[in-house]
Amino acid sequence: MARRPGAPAAYGEDFSFVSPLVISMVMVAVGVYARLMKHAAALACLAVDPAILLIVVGILMFLLTFCGCIGSLRENICLLQTFSLCLTIVFLLQLAAGVLGFIFSDKARGKVSEIINNAIVHYRDDLDLQNLIDFGQKKFGCCGGISYKDWSLNMYFNCSEDNPSRERCSVPYSCCLPTPNQAVINTMCGQGMQALDYLEASKVIYTNGCIDRLVNWIHSNLFVLGGVALGLAIPQLVGILLSMILVSQIKDQIKLQLYNQQHRADPWY
Repeated sequence: MARRPGAPAAYGEDFSFVSPLVISMVMVAVGVYARLMKHAAALACLAVDPAILLIVVGILMFLLTFCGCIGSLRENICLLQTFSLCLTIVFLLQLAAGVLGFIFSDKARGKVSEIINNAIVHYRDDLDLQNLIDFGQKKFGCCGGISYKDWSLNMYFNCSEDNPSRERCSVPYSCCLPTPNQAVINTMCGQGMQALDYLEASKVIYTNGCIDRLVNWIHSNLFVLGGVALGLAIPQLVGILLSMILVSQIKDQIKLQLYNQQHRADPWY
């Protein structure tokens, strides 16, 4: 269907919906593949399974892009209004999450602590989770949630006397301080570290918890995070505004056509 004369496009002439559609389908495909490849309740200790999150985000992106694409090409008011409404809801949810996270920072900190502790418990249950924790501890130079002794929550690293594990009272190698010019990673460098006090353990491993490190990192990068949030919000607001403008202009064109039809039927016209 050709565009009505005088009705401008909601997007620039060079804009293509192919990229968003392809990205959304790839996200869904990766999420489904990752979910099917899990043998058990993979990453169940996290608030949301990343595989499921990819599927949900991919489906939402596909629906939003479909509504915006077909709505603008076919000048369908219902699809354009759905596109605008969904973008508005997403924007408001992001805004509410940011405000609530700032106001209830203590509760947010407690939730993060709960997630990290659950991740520690299931550290050996899933290789992806294990790699994620190791990456985080290396990146932020931390160990455990509050302190390195949080690793006693894991059944393999627990310090109880009846624990037969060879890793009893230890911490993962990712907690260890980096060694210059180390050709081979010593995966046993955290052996028995939980039995040491903070001063002695700090000579070999990171003793500070990852929660405090994460909070400090967020405070140090507030401007960067704000810029990222603004960069995500601006396209949403532009999409909402353009879709509303197009809906308004389509309605004006419909009223004009009805007006012309009525006057053509008038013998005195």
